[in-house]
Amino acid sequence: VQLQASGGGLVQAGGSLRLSCAASGRTFSSYDMGWFRQAPGKEREFVAAIVWSGGRTYYAHSVKGRFTISRDNAKNTVYLQMNSLKPEDTAVYYCAARGRTSDWGTRPYEYDYWGRGTQVTVSS
Repeated sequence: VQLQASGGGLVQAGGSLRLSCAASGRTFSSYDMGWFRQAPGKEREFVAAIVWSGGRTYYAHSVKGRFTISRDNAKNTVYLQMNSLKPEDTAVYYCAARGRTSDWGTRPYEYDYWGRGTQVTVSS
Protein backbone atom coordinates (compact mmCIF):
# COMPACT_ATOMS: atom_id res chain seq x y z
CA VAL A 1 0.00 0.00 0.00
CA GLN A 2 1.19 3.52 -0.76
CA LEU A 3 0.45 6.32 1.67
CA GLN A 4 0.37 10.08 1.21
CA ALA A 5 -0.05 12.42 4.15
CA SER A 6 -1.30 15.99 3.80
CA GLY A 7 -2.84 18.81 5.77
CA GLY A 8 0.14 20.12 7.67
CA GLY A 9 0.91 23.78 8.05
CA LEU A 10 1.66 26.66 10.38
CA VAL A 11 -0.80 27.34 13.19
CA GLN A 12 -0.77 29.35 16.38
CA ALA A 13 -0.80 27.66 19.76
CA GLY A 14 -4.34 26.68 20.69
CA GLY A 15 -5.32 26.22 17.08
CA SER A 16 -6.36 23.13 15.14
CA LEU A 17 -5.31 21.17 12.09
CA ARG A 18 -6.61 18.03 10.43
CA LEU A 19 -4.15 15.72 8.77
CA SER A 20 -5.22 13.24 6.12
CA CYS A 21 -3.47 10.15 4.85
CA ALA A 22 -4.70 8.71 1.58
CA ALA A 23 -3.88 5.10 0.76
CA SER A 24 -3.72 3.46 -2.61
CA GLY A 25 -5.06 0.01 -3.34
CA ARG A 26 -8.26 -1.80 -2.54
CA THR A 27 -7.14 -3.47 0.68
CA PHE A 28 -7.00 -0.45 2.97
CA SER A 29 -9.43 -2.06 5.39
CA SER A 30 -6.92 -4.88 5.88
CA TYR A 31 -4.55 -2.57 7.71
CA ASP A 32 -4.30 -1.09 11.14
CA MET A 33 -3.09 2.49 10.84
CA GLY A 34 -0.92 4.74 12.92
CA TRP A 35 0.35 8.30 13.10
CA PHE A 36 3.87 9.10 14.25
CA ARG A 37 5.83 12.33 14.47
CA GLN A 38 9.45 13.35 14.46
CA ALA A 39 10.84 16.62 15.70
CA PRO A 40 14.33 17.82 14.73
CA GLY A 41 17.00 15.94 16.62
CA LYS A 42 14.51 13.54 18.17
CA GLU A 43 13.43 10.00 17.51
CA ARG A 44 10.21 9.23 15.71
CA GLU A 45 7.47 8.85 18.28
CA PHE A 46 4.05 7.28 18.36
CA VAL A 47 1.02 9.58 18.29
CA ALA A 48 -2.11 7.50 17.66
CA ALA A 49 -3.34 4.23 16.19
CA ILE A 50 -6.62 2.84 14.90
CA VAL A 51 -7.63 -0.70 14.10
CA TRP A 52 -8.74 -1.77 10.64
CA SER A 53 -12.46 -1.34 11.42
CA GLY A 54 -12.09 2.01 13.16
CA GLY A 55 -13.68 0.52 16.22
CA ARG A 56 -10.75 0.99 18.58
CA THR A 57 -8.19 3.72 18.96
CA TYR A 58 -5.12 4.31 21.10
CA TYR A 59 -3.21 7.51 21.87
CA ALA A 60 0.07 8.63 23.26
CA HIS A 61 -0.35 10.23 26.66
CA SER A 62 0.95 13.55 25.34
CA VAL A 63 -1.92 13.94 22.85
CA LYS A 64 -4.79 12.11 24.52
CA GLY A 65 -7.81 14.37 24.81
CA ARG A 66 -6.50 16.78 22.15
CA PHE A 67 -6.03 14.57 19.09
CA THR A 68 -8.52 12.22 17.44
CA ILE A 69 -7.68 9.52 14.93
CA SER A 70 -10.37 8.25 12.59
CA ARG A 71 -10.67 6.49 9.26
CA ASP A 72 -13.00 6.19 6.31
CA ASN A 73 -12.43 2.85 4.64
CA ALA A 74 -14.69 3.79 1.74
CA LYS A 75 -12.32 6.66 0.96
CA ASN A 76 -9.11 4.78 1.84
CA THR A 77 -8.21 7.59 4.19
CA VAL A 78 -7.14 7.97 7.80
CA TYR A 79 -7.35 11.29 9.62
CA LEU A 80 -5.75 12.96 12.59
CA GLN A 81 -7.72 15.84 14.05
CA MET A 82 -5.42 17.94 16.21
CA ASN A 83 -6.92 20.48 18.60
CA SER A 84 -5.41 22.70 21.28
CA LEU A 85 -2.08 22.52 19.55
CA LYS A 86 1.06 23.33 21.49
CA PRO A 87 4.52 24.40 20.30
CA GLU A 88 5.84 21.01 21.40
CA ASP A 89 3.56 19.37 18.81
CA THR A 90 5.80 20.84 16.11
CA ALA A 91 7.16 17.96 14.03
CA VAL A 92 6.93 16.13 10.76
CA TYR A 93 3.91 13.84 10.98
CA TYR A 94 3.88 10.44 9.27
CA CYS A 95 1.13 7.93 8.67
CA ALA A 96 1.91 4.24 8.65
CA ALA A 97 0.16 0.95 7.97
CA ARG A 98 0.56 -2.59 9.18
CA GLY A 99 -1.39 -5.82 8.94
CA ARG A 100 -4.11 -6.57 11.45
CA THR A 101 -2.75 -7.65 14.80
CA SER A 102 -4.05 -8.08 18.30
CA ASP A 103 -1.78 -5.52 19.94
CA TRP A 104 -1.23 -1.80 19.57
CA GLY A 105 1.68 -0.81 17.39
CA THR A 106 3.53 2.00 19.14
CA ARG A 107 6.99 1.37 17.71
CA PRO A 108 7.99 2.44 14.20
CA TYR A 109 9.46 -0.99 13.40
CA GLU A 110 6.02 -2.54 13.89
CA TYR A 111 4.74 -0.82 10.74
CA ASP A 112 5.35 -2.05 7.23
CA TYR A 113 4.38 0.92 5.10
CA TRP A 114 5.09 4.61 5.51
CA GLY A 115 4.02 7.76 3.78
CA ARG A 116 6.01 10.89 3.27
CA GLY A 117 5.57 13.21 6.18
CA THR A 118 3.75 16.48 6.45
CA GLN A 119 5.18 19.36 8.46
CA VAL A 120 3.21 20.76 11.38
CA THR A 121 4.54 23.92 12.97
CA VAL A 122 2.89 25.44 16.03
CA SER A 123 3.95 28.96 16.95
CA SER A 124 3.77 30.32 20.47
